[in-house]
Amino acid sequence: MKSEFAKEVVKAIEAGMHGSPFDVLGMHRREGRRPGVVVSSFQPYAKEVCVVDKGDGTHYSLSKIGADGFFEGIIADREIFEYRLRITGYDGSFIEVEDPYAFQPLISDFDLYLFGEGTDYRTYEKLGAHFRVVNDVAGIHFAVWAPNALRTSIINEFNRWDGRCLPMQQRGNSGLWELFVPGMKPGDLYKFEIKGPDGFLGQKADPYGFAAELRPRTASVVWDVRRYGWNDGEWMEQRRERQWHKEPISVYELHLSSWRRVPEEGNRWMTYRELADSLIPYVKEMGFTHIETLPVSEHPFDGSWGYQTIGYYAPTSRFGTPDDFMYFVDCCHREGIGVRWDWVPAHFPKDGHGLAYFDGTHLYEHADPRQGEHRDWGTLIFNYGRNEVKTFLLSNALFWADVYHIDGLRVDAVASMLYLDYSREAGEWIPNEFGGRENLRAVEFLKRFNELVHEQYPGFTTFAEESTAWPMVSRPTYLGGLGFDFKWNMGWMHDTLEYMSKEPVHRKYHHSNITFSLLYAFTENFILPFSHDEVVYGKRSMLDKMPGDAWQKFANLRLLYGYMYAHPGKKLLFMGADVAQWNEWNYQSSVEWNLLDFLPHQQANQCLASLNHLYRRIPELHEIDFSWEGFEWIDFHDSDQSTVSFLRKTDNPDGKHTACVFNFTPVPRMNYRMGVPALGYYREIFNSDAADFGGSNVINGGGVMSEDVAWMGQPCSIAISLPPLSAVWFRYEG
Repeated sequence: MKSEFAKEVVKAIEAGMHGSPFDVLGMHRREGRRPGVVVSSFQPYAKEVCVVDKGDGTHYSLSKIGADGFFEGIIADREIFEYRLRITGYDGSFIEVEDPYAFQPLISDFDLYLFGEGTDYRTYEKLGAHFRVVNDVAGIHFAVWAPNALRTSIINEFNRWDGRCLPMQQRGNSGLWELFVPGMKPGDLYKFEIKGPDGFLGQKADPYGFAAELRPRTASVVWDVRRYGWNDGEWMEQRRERQWHKEPISVYELHLSSWRRVPEEGNRWMTYRELADSLIPYVKEMGFTHIETLPVSEHPFDGSWGYQTIGYYAPTSRFGTPDDFMYFVDCCHREGIGVRWDWVPAHFPKDGHGLAYFDGTHLYEHADPRQGEHRDWGTLIFNYGRNEVKTFLLSNALFWADVYHIDGLRVDAVASMLYLDYSREAGEWIPNEFGGRENLRAVEFLKRFNELVHEQYPGFTTFAEESTAWPMVSRPTYLGGLGFDFKWNMGWMHDTLEYMSKEPVHRKYHHSNITFSLLYAFTENFILPFSHDEVVYGKRSMLDKMPGDAWQKFANLRLLYGYMYAHPGKKLLFMGADVAQWNEWNYQSSVEWNLLDFLPHQQANQCLASLNHLYRRIPELHEIDFSWEGFEWIDFHDSDQSTVSFLRKTDNPDGKHTACVFNFTPVPRMNYRMGVPALGYYREIFNSDAADFGGSNVINGGGVMSEDVAWMGQPCSIAISLPPLSAVWFRYEG
């Protein structure tokens, strides 16, 4: 039989080199000849292929034209009709399937325009793999951006991962390829095979894939992310009205792989649902307001802790399915706990199945290594100047807020995004168009990110991990800021830990480490972090950083936490510090929960819980964190005794305030006089030296009356017993 198509076309289909398969495959009218239709199908593993009329069941055999499985048949005197393909294998078995090339592309021209323009911020609703019913036929619609590809195909188990079998249709000049595949369903595995320029042939996971196989496997998994039934409506409605700058935020940062493992079952990870049952009650009991996880998005290398992301739209399969992760978030919300996690739009790994060199060109990254390579981490930097790349990332941020009800994102490595010369020597970077070192495209991206998430999801919060003096990180974009809600106070963290690591006898020579932070405390909306980065790679655990013998180490740690919770700024503490762990964090093992069998660790844990609950209950400790109106020094000059004291205040007319004093030496100070603003009773609401916390129990009998004795610039004063290595808070009761 003579083919309707030229030999070159048949060979191109069989070789997987045809970029417009709908021109050849499927059913087409015969033009200029005897009326009828021609049907073509490429089935390299079939012995026979028939067309089955859906209307009357008539079978029409196709002839094998090419050597590698190109089948074709002419059906005379027929107009286009609905049909299926009956495919018979060499073993005699057969299946009857819908022909993907009987279904026209689904993405509209308007969607293509918005995508190219970079203004479609919900591209996850079109790209990737989506369950669809087209002409009463169920299947999965696939779409991927690969503008420089010569051919893009869907490969899966059904077609034996053969890229010749399901070539996708290119949509004009948009760079998008799409195909509706009938019969595929949620749970099916797939990848994109991309034939690019210069002989490139890659098998890529879906950049917009909603689920992925567990490493070391690398396929994407079809998933319907809209099927979960949420029960957190009350939380979500209330979140819209929350004024987070005036509310307590105490974040429990954790790494899901190593928070708690199951040693009796091979030290396996806990699942999302198991974490919901154990982590949430613990966090609630401890008084934390939020959980912040290290990146949840899919990543191939455990040792990256999630910071080298491959699946930006897929929660990692290590702990369960996307539905399981939704259940975890849902349970947190129903218990009044917010959920945020670390987001990494700064860089991505070079793994062959990921975004790197995606279509045989530098698509998501810069081609020039002076712009496109992160030498510190061996990763690639996103090209923020490309509309489609910005849309990929901006849509991703909205995706987690929309689909997973995430309450906020902490953006990792912001400093590396802002500066073109970040960690580069002279000659290793390219200045911007004005000759400066600022990455203007990244700045624009960060601003737009913050504008979008706040416009579309009121109550959603963003945090910047930014370690430089870039101005106005946490100020609105309309004032010239980057638009973040909060910025991690890396300077405070560094200075405080450096000070606390000193032997107390030497602390008087480093007094400014404790007082300096108040010179800039209100220039940004700061969060005070003791994060995972501070308890790894030889930096020692929080407890082991403290000097002295065992008793002094615990006392110093309680003092540190008392100082942190009194200091202006929201709070963040990494797991393990809550049980006063001796060892550094190890991502391959659990927090050392067995330490809670020992009294000093129990008491340190109880001290932290008390701080959290007090912090949430006492308005002056959190209502005015970002302005001088909420803070007043009492005394910051006493370097010889290594003590500082200050007031935390509110703008309420009742005049309530809390006086906080800190003794950074092991010397108790009896009849220590401290200035206070008013006459009346000052109740001792926290004392880190209390016996219940493992201290020496130098306490003040529940509180003290102030005296009409001016002191330290205050009109009144109290005479107190100031314990060794202690934080003590007194609340004015009138």
